[in-house]
Amino acid sequence: MDRVSASGRTLADLDADSLAHTAGFLSLRDVTNLAMTCKPLRNFAYSDAVWSRLFAEHWPHQSLFPGASGAREQYIGRHTALHQMKFNDPLKVFFFTYPIPHSHIMLDRNDILLAQGSIAQRLRLDPLDSNISACETLRAHGSRITCMRLFPIIGTSLFRNEMQNEENVLVTSSLDRTIRLWSKGRSQRCFKGHSGPVTALADKLLGEGGSKVLASGGEDCTVRLWSVSSSGKHHPLILTYHGHERTLSFLSVAWHKASLLVSISRDSKVRVWDTAASSSSSSSCVGSTSLPSTPVAMRCHDTLCYVAAGSHVTAIDLRTMRKAFTAAVHNPKMYSFDMLPSKWLICTGGKDKAMLWDIRKCQESPKCVAELDSNSTVTLLHMDPYKVVTGGPSDYHVNVWETGTGVLANSLDCRVPGETGTVNGVTALAVDGCRIVTGGCAEELGHLFFRDFSNCSIPVSLPDFQSSASRFWEPHDVSDN
Repeated sequence: MDRVSASGRTLADLDADSLAHTAGFLSLRDVTNLAMTCKPLRNFAYSDAVWSRLFAEHWPHQSLFPGASGAREQYIGRHTALHQMKFNDPLKVFFFTYPIPHSHIMLDRNDILLAQGSIAQRLRLDPLDSNISACETLRAHGSRITCMRLFPIIGTSLFRNEMQNEENVLVTSSLDRTIRLWSKGRSQRCFKGHSGPVTALADKLLGEGGSKVLASGGEDCTVRLWSVSSSGKHHPLILTYHGHERTLSFLSVAWHKASLLVSISRDSKVRVWDTAASSSSSSSCVGSTSLPSTPVAMRCHDTLCYVAAGSHVTAIDLRTMRKAFTAAVHNPKMYSFDMLPSKWLICTGGKDKAMLWDIRKCQESPKCVAELDSNSTVTLLHMDPYKVVTGGPSDYHVNVWETGTGVLANSLDCRVPGETGTVNGVTALAVDGCRIVTGGCAEELGHLFFRDFSNCSIPVSLPDFQSSASRFWEPHDVSDN
């Protein structure tokens, strides 16, 4: 928005009535952008009149509390509480798929994507009638699906005429040695080239502009690059990298250079490949190192690669391939790992608890800032700016913790109606904002439980959870300063 008009006047020169009228056309993003222009407009953007309208538009069936804090503070408070799932009345949908354990679950807008054995499904939720409005069963793999990814490929030549309304394309790998790209309920591309099961897909696409490259790794100890922009006339396999001696576990694209691909195998050998450097696989490896123990997870941020293996999370500087620092020590063993760089936090899941660590305090020695107790081995972790979600295979509860305080915000019973006895725990989960879907927690395999907290009105009894706050937590340690 241009503050200066042709006559030299600015928005700050408008009278209050004109500004109030203008505010009626502004979205939430417009209001926040307006607040960053200058002090007079910030004061106006923070006014109760503006935020009362935004509150009413976002939650038409809720009311502001008179005499309480300002409208902006109430808007932010409710928005935060919804994302932390601090309510007892979410929209609930139970449904049954196939009697096979869920190995992967993902949320993509109103779609639930899941994998069971060799079968993938896309379920579309209708928010109006709280039911499944459409279901696509994706059958093409001949063996178990090992990895699922969603990639924004709409800007490339791939599917240019076939998918005008889809922002993401589902990509799956399998033990059948193939990789498939799915659209409109069917397999649009099948990549063949690995001589063994495909065990890993990169977390992002390599390349710039319309030329996108997908990286995969397999039991044949190779990393392969595939063009997702090639037509059916050309073989999509671009390069094959050799050098690993064991099955590939994880692939991650570096943040500071989009052409760098980091790979790690089951023997914890780490290699970095410059996919833009050369067509020769031998000269494309620009660095390598090794770590003890079997890898659990790997994430890149900035110039560092964080590898969770055994009981340690180690940060590797990708410019030198030297260990920068040890970010966490979770004894005796880690089962899961996630990170939130914007809050300088990482989280590790262990046998009976998850632990939060402040990355800024790892230069000297790892410092645990919160212990999140659990009744199960924490094999499932999700982190976002509002919450940490933990779950595991021997507990039918999923716990939601405040990211900023370490306090237990809610404990969700994930059993399907009628289940009261001993049941299986959570086999898979996916979280997206105010929504969560869990698999398992029933005597019969194949049940899913979807919750949406977007329009809740009955808060949980917060005092019941205050005793669960970690005694180690120091709120000032994770400030945004």
